[in-house]
Formats: sequence, C-alpha cells, structure tokens
Amino acid sequence: MFKKLLIANRGEIACRVIKTARKMGIPTVAIYSDADAKALHVQMADEAVHIGPPPANQSYIVIDKVMEAIKSSGAEAVHPGYGFLSENAKFAEALDAAGVAFVGPPKGAIESMGDKITSKKIAQEANVSTVPGYMGLIEDADEAVKISNEIGYPVMLKASAGGGGKGMRIAWNDAEAREGFQSSKNEAANSFGDDRIFIEKFVTQPRHIEIQVLCDTHGNGIYLGERECSIQRRNQKVVEEAPSPFLDEATRRAMGEQSVALAKAVGYASAGTVEFIVDGDKNFYFLEMNTRLQVEHPVTELITGVDLVEQMIRVAAGEPLSITQDDVKLNGWAIENRLYAEDPYRGFLPSIGRLTRYRPPAETASYTPGVVPDDIVVRNDTGVYEGGEISMYYDPMIAKLCTWGPDRATAIEAMRVALDSFEVEGIGHNLPFLSAVMDHPKFVSGDMTTAFIEEEYPDGFEGVTLADGELARVAAACAAMHRVAEIRRARVSGRMDNHERKVGTDWNVTVQGQSFDVTIDADHDGATVHFGDDRALRVSGAWTPGDQLAEMTVDGAPLVLKVGKISGGFRIRTRGADTKVHVRTPRQAELARLMPEKTPPDTSKMLLCPMPGLVVKIDVSEGDDVQEGQALCTIEAMKMENILRAEKKGVVSKINAGAGDSLAVDDVIMEFE
Repeated sequence: MFKKLLIANRGEIACRVIKTARKMGIPTVAIYSDADAKALHVQMADEAVHIGPPPANQSYIVIDKVMEAIKSSGAEAVHPGYGFLSENAKFAEALDAAGVAFVGPPKGAIESMGDKITSKKIAQEANVSTVPGYMGLIEDADEAVKISNEIGYPVMLKASAGGGGKGMRIAWNDAEAREGFQSSKNEAANSFGDDRIFIEKFVTQPRHIEIQVLCDTHGNGIYLGERECSIQRRNQKVVEEAPSPFLDEATRRAMGEQSVALAKAVGYASAGTVEFIVDGDKNFYFLEMNTRLQVEHPVTELITGVDLVEQMIRVAAGEPLSITQDDVKLNGWAIENRLYAEDPYRGFLPSIGRLTRYRPPAETASYTPGVVPDDIVVRNDTGVYEGGEISMYYDPMIAKLCTWGPDRATAIEAMRVALDSFEVEGIGHNLPFLSAVMDHPKFVSGDMTTAFIEEEYPDGFEGVTLADGELARVAAACAAMHRVAEIRRARVSGRMDNHERKVGTDWNVTVQGQSFDVTIDADHDGATVHFGDDRALRVSGAWTPGDQLAEMTVDGAPLVLKVGKISGGFRIRTRGADTKVHVRTPRQAELARLMPEKTPPDTSKMLLCPMPGLVVKIDVSEGDDVQEGQALCTIEAMKMENILRAEKKGVVSKINAGAGDSLAVDDVIMEFE
C-alpha cells in the first residue's frame, strides 16, 4: 500500500479523502492556494504544500505546480477528487511519467470517456442509445445557431471538458443559442482550460439517473446501484438520493450491466459514473461517463456499505476488487442535500464572506465509511468551519448533508430535522430552499423530473408559507419560549421572589399574518398552550434565552427552530420559512394593531449588484432605451457568468461601474429615469 497520498484538490472532497486515507493508515499531503492557507483540508492533512495565487488557473489546475508539490512531498500516489485535474489526461500522463500512481482511471479511459464528444461517439459505436446531437467541434456562434436549428429547439450547449454544471446553457431560440454559446465557451475556458462546445437535443421531461461503477486492473467490474439526480438548478445537481424512487429492478439491472460493459470497453479501472436520461416509460439514454468520483457518492456508500474512496486507492495500488456483483446489496434509503453559498432570495446568486456561525447537525457517532448502517444516519461532508471564509474564487459548495433511513420516508424526515438544525450565518445560503424541497409534494411522492425547480419555482424562491397546522405549532412553541424569557427577565431585574406567579398566562401571538390568543398552563416538564378554539398543544424542550437553536417537541412531534431576538418576539426559521413572531400581552397586541407598517426604500429605478463579483462587461450606455429582458451587464462570481437583465422598459440615466470593477452586494450598477 502507498506510504503517502497527495490530494490534488481542496474543500470538502479533500477532507473526505483524508478521512479514508487516515482510516487506512496512509499519511496525506494537502495542496493550497493563498486563499486556502487556513482551509480545513490544510489543517486535516499531515502536511501541506503551497502552490500559488487564489485563481484555480494559477494554482490548482496548473499541472507543473502540482507535480512540483508531489515531488517535494515524496507522495507515491495522487487522488484528484472531482473537478480541477480529475479528468485531465495530461495530468494522468505526467503522473505516469514520474512513476506516481493516479487514483483514477487510465489515461486512455479519461481521453475516451472524459471528453463528452468522444464518449458519445464511442457509445454510439457500441450501440448504446444516446440523445440526438452534434458531436463535432463548433467554430463560432453562427455555426452553433445553424446546428441548433438542424437538431431542433430546445438544445443544450455543453462544454466538452465540463462538469458540475459549468459551461452549460439551454437555448430555446436563435438568440439564446448565440448568447449561450459565448457564455459557455467563456465558463469552460475559465473552469477547465478547454473552451470546446458541443450541442445536443434537450429532452424536456427527463429524469437524471446515474449508475456507479467500480472496476479494477484485473478485468473485474461491478455496478453499485443508481442515484436519482433529477432535482437540478442550472444543470447543477442540488438533491440526490439512492436508490431512485422510479426504477424497477429490471431497469436497474439493464442500466447497470450496460454501464459495466461500457466501462470495460474502454479499459476502465477505478470508480466511475455512467449518466443516463430516463423517460417516463423507463427508456434510458446514455449522456456521458464521469471518469472520477462524483460529488454525490456518499448516498451510494450509505446504501451499499462500500467506501468508494478506499476502493479507488486499492485499485490504484493494483489490488483486485474484494467484492463481486452478487455481494452488492442495496440497503435502505439515502438522501443528499448540497448546501451552497447561494442566496435563494436573490435568484440563487453566489454569496461570499465569513461564516460567522457554522454549526452542522451532529453526525451519527457510529457512522463509518464502508459499514452498512443499522440506525438513522446523519453525515455531513464539509470543508469549512466557523470563522472561515467563503471565497469568490471557487465552487460555492459549503457542505453535503446526507441522511440514511431504512426507507425513503424515514430518510426524508431525518433530512428535514437535520436541515432545520443546521446553523449557518454570515452569508446567503440555500438551506431554506432545501427545506422547501423536502416538503414539496412532488418530491415526497418521487414524481419529479429535471424540470422540477423550473416548473415549481418559475418566479424564483420567495420563501415558504407555513401551513395552518405548522403555524399553530410554531405559535405554541414561541409562546412557551417567551414565557421562559419573561421569567428570566423578572429574575434578573429582581422584580419577583416567586417568579412563577408574576409572569402572566394570557398572551397574543402573531405569525405570518395570523393572530392567536393563547393561555399557557406551565409545569416542571413543559407547558400546555391553549388556543381560543379549544385546541391545546403540549410543548417541551430545553431552550433557554440566548440559545440560537430551539429543539422542541410540540404535540408529540419534533420542531426545530432557529431563533433570533427581535423587539417583542423572535425571528424564527424552520422548514424553509423565515418569519417574525411577536408575543405580546393582550393590551400590547391591541396597541400594536394601530401602528403603521414601515415601507422599504424604493430601488425600482436602480440595477443593484445581486452578489459580490467582477463586472465582465456593460452592455448599454447612458441614454439608451432598454426593453424588458434586455441584457444590461454580466457579473462573474465563483466561476459562473451571470447576465443581469432589465425587468421593465426604461432609459439608462447613469452608469456607476465598468468592466473590471469588483462590486459588493447591492452596489448600484446603473440608474434609470
């Protein structure tokens, strides 16, 4: 076995690899840029090597710099994680020339399957059903428009060397094909150093289901079930689960056997993933093969008990697979939610800054990669910590939160509680949106396609409105919490000796536009909250004033609240909702109804920067008439180009920024008459 392993990556995947290497007794080497000097993966590794400035194209994806780090550290093997150099044949070739083991597939397999154009041609030659498209190189936007018309709209423009949603655009007409071609090329060049683009038909009602394969250098190959990855935003997966709620055993076997056959045809050795589009009749079509570890690999590990990172390392060391296809058993259900530094209330635009609070839910203490669970599991793969920085230079992923249960309903409920328990402050993040998805009827039923987010949130995510039953539970919990806070205030002020008799029992709770008159009957074990309609909810929990997380039980069911203090009540976040709850005496409530509501400032005649980023270009000039939907400017953040468009007709009166300017959130880019 290897005596030292270098991880040619950063963030949560570097931390994930280090955990398995440590379990195997293999010392690890981290690499880091200036921006990652204090990163978690640097702290976890046995040693670390600095490789350059923050931009990935000056550090993490510069082969010469990584090779120098390998040489100076004396590493015998390299795990590339995903992204960066993981599917770079030149990197695999450089490692081979230096006598260093690559914890991934052979160079030939990367060249054959890692390139999206080549992989489709091979699949077609092997009689694998593929999505219609144009696999040749596309020279310019005019040719992209011509090809798109020949295939028929809608089409998908994709980076040949792409992955992770980068360099991908959907076009529904000539204008979008022309615009998408250039943006895809720019993103592909910045992210992968390869700006080649191809075009394929966009299937409008697909499910995205992928097969995990594992092959060794001795001719053995197996598949480890499938992962459902249909909930995507901008072609980037957000929620994954294993197994799929849609497949039957016959389809699973057919997809798995075809995936293994394809892997063997290119001499594959290591962990890899074959991705398919599956229609409503369970017909499946090959999309691509990812010749690396997938972001969503934890859900496969949770239902099979196979540590994929360990298997990759052992295959790279020349060991044969220790398991056969008959040994693979799918056990229970696993869900993965990707926590991103993206603000769902601002169109999911990237958010950067310091994590002033980062408290993930407690992981299951007994969980060990490679061991099939026998109880509810919470797993959090992360590469950040409280006080750390979310950088503008890299992917916005903060963590991958996973839950496992003996069945799908249990895994989903465990995820709901875990999301509510996850505390993140200081940046915008998508926790509220993930909570909303876990409660959405289509997701709960398993009836979703890759158009789920587009169809269910066509106007963006604007938060969650709690159902009446959940509102009453929140009101009861907040009333009980307010009573505890009042007792503490009375104690501190010295106003009472027998505080139980001095704090009132009658209160008014307002939440989400509804008003509840309640009476609290408290005892040493909790409180019973009586509503005016004769309902009574029992509340218990260990919350004390100042706690930012309240883990309560209301009416016999768990209720986890993130708690912030506001005048006369609480800011409460739970199940995707973010709402103010006021708890007042009956007289205070009567007076509050007479108070006018404060209106926010009018910014309707301004274009505000929705996230920290760099101005790529300004598309209009002062004095220009603009139409609704017209491109105004392009902002780049976290390797993604974001085109800001006019929301209505207007005339540009002033432009406050230019190409190359770095902007903060809500900086005024331009103003309108």
